[in-house]
Amino acid sequence: MDHNFKNVEIMARTNKEILDLFEAALAQMQLPEEPERLYNPIIYSMSGGGKRLRPVLLLTVNEAFGGDIAEAMHAALAVEIFHNFTLLHDDIMDNADVRRGKPSVYAKWGGNVALLSGDAMLITAYKHLAHVAPESLPRVMQLFGDMALEVCEGQQYDMDFESVERVSVVDYMLMIERKTSALLSGAATIGATMAGASDDDIKKIYRFATELGLAFQLQDDVLDSYGDEALGKKIGGDILEGKQTFLMVQAMSRASDAQREVLRTTHRNAELSDEQKIATIKALYDELEVKHVAEQQIELRFDRALSVLETLSLEAESREPLVEFARNLMGRKK
Repeated sequence: MDHNFKNVEIMARTNKEILDLFEAALAQMQLPEEPERLYNPIIYSMSGGGKRLRPVLLLTVNEAFGGDIAEAMHAALAVEIFHNFTLLHDDIMDNADVRRGKPSVYAKWGGNVALLSGDAMLITAYKHLAHVAPESLPRVMQLFGDMALEVCEGQQYDMDFESVERVSVVDYMLMIERKTSALLSGAATIGATMAGASDDDIKKIYRFATELGLAFQLQDDVLDSYGDEALGKKIGGDILEGKQTFLMVQAMSRASDAQREVLRTTHRNAELSDEQKIATIKALYDELEVKHVAEQQIELRFDRALSVLETLSLEAESREPLVEFARNLMGRKK
């Protein structure tokens, strides 16, 4: 935990270069060898892939505002470790056997190990934060704590929705703002704060990341039902779980009483195959035009995010890596 990462003090203008720097720093991270059943699951989960969206955003924002990646690296590691900690605990709550295409820590080692290793990851994240420069540390700790609590709030709202027959669009957007956007906005705000950005720019970068996170989650909701399995995402998982997604919430708000009953009960109908369940719900989605509504919201949120970038007190060249990040996140060329 003593690494100062001075070997990564180079200017990285592209997201790919920043990602490579982060992966190099992550590879240097050392954990104790014993007890194996505490630390091996951490190594397993941290090496399991993932896009490293949050640390890349933190470092990209930090550099855009004139910060030093080497100084921000521990904060980036803390954010990524915290994110993966939430996944370990999510898999326990969801009884999830698979994470990123391989057995979850929960499936591989059991719930008790996943719980304790997750706890150790959270503590490890805070140990990395302790390396933040003293002048930035109090504010960064506050931002990190606020972010962490918002993620917990979002997860609780998501679990609450499982026992509610009808969720409002407003409540759903509030949930994903906490569960998904909070990690992005927290990472971006920490990066800007450590670079000494103005209060006005910090508020704007928070709004940028929040809107982008909402667009990202809404797009994920759409892809779960309408995506391409060739991209590695199994289609219809949310439908089979009876999960409250933007599509389902919108459908319930537009449906007749008879249609709502179908939306509510199809995933539990033992007489239907999985393929029939998915086809039934998607037919209703099409009839109620909820995919179109979702796509409109995605465009709105994405455009808002890019518009905020235009108002930052940065030169166009410094903003470009942030525009690149937004486009890459949403899979867009322009």
